[in-house]
Amino acid sequence: MTTDTLVDNRSKRQVARATQKSEKMAQKRLTSRGATIAAIIIAVIWTIPTFGLFVTSFRPGSDTQSTGWWTVFVNPSFTLDNYSQALNSGGTALTLGQSFINSLGITIPATVFPLVIASLAAYAFAWIDFKFKNIVFVGVFALQIVPIQMALVPLLSLFSKGLTVNGVGIFPGFELRDAEHSFATVWIAHAIFALPLAIFMLHNFISEIPGEVIEAARVDGAGHGQIFFRIVLPLATPAIASFAIFQFLWVWNDLLVATIFAPSTSLPLTQTLNSLSGTWGNQWFLQSAGAFISIIVPLVVFFSLQRFFVRGLLAGATKG
Repeated sequence: MTTDTLVDNRSKRQVARATQKSEKMAQKRLTSRGATIAAIIIAVIWTIPTFGLFVTSFRPGSDTQSTGWWTVFVNPSFTLDNYSQALNSGGTALTLGQSFINSLGITIPATVFPLVIASLAAYAFAWIDFKFKNIVFVGVFALQIVPIQMALVPLLSLFSKGLTVNGVGIFPGFELRDAEHSFATVWIAHAIFALPLAIFMLHNFISEIPGEVIEAARVDGAGHGQIFFRIVLPLATPAIASFAIFQFLWVWNDLLVATIFAPSTSLPLTQTLNSLSGTWGNQWFLQSAGAFISIIVPLVVFFSLQRFFVRGLLAGATKG
């Protein structure tokens, strides 16, 4: 067995014990009968409208125009035509099915790119000493207060015209927005907006890794690359998964950024869903079907990463 393997196993055991202890303490602090009852009441209140929308998505259009969704308990009538029509129609040049694929093409890279960059930057801020580290970190943290709306026009100008200072080209403009099925500018925009919060969250988690673990790896000859990929990255999985859920849901539900930066052939699901109900809203039952089509992927992502998400929240609940 190699030295690196011994370091990895010892580090994992130490952090696993500390994590289990923190989770037990957090569960005791966060457990409350009153909070549980309140959560159940809120869940019921939120579920009733959602259930009504779900029932409406299966009702014939003629029935939705004349009766409420609760009448299905007396006179049940269901159809799958709403979903078929929703997938093959849309108020834009794209159908809902085509924009669904576009949303996947936008959301997956726009989630992966900032996570990769932010995890590297968070490790550097936490465990690498360099000049002006604290000042740079404060600057990154301060970028969170910049409203997205204020950055849209300068960023769009940067993409289209580039940046020139005193006749010297600093940054070339992108012509990718004029290309069909190009998502590059949307990826860059979402990555820029996500990085400050991602770096801040991951830094807080990575910096809480016991220093003895990092020092033991350094004593055994591990460099920054080995420490990051073999120790920090596996231990930071809960935090990475937590932010991945937030970022994925944010990008998947985004309408503003994609509408501004994406070409017409690359518009996401939200843009098509927005105009699916028709000019006068006479086909809103199709929009209810499209709404449930749009939440399929976020539900899969959330439940797939839920165990990491809960671990990340509990691990951070006792800090400070």
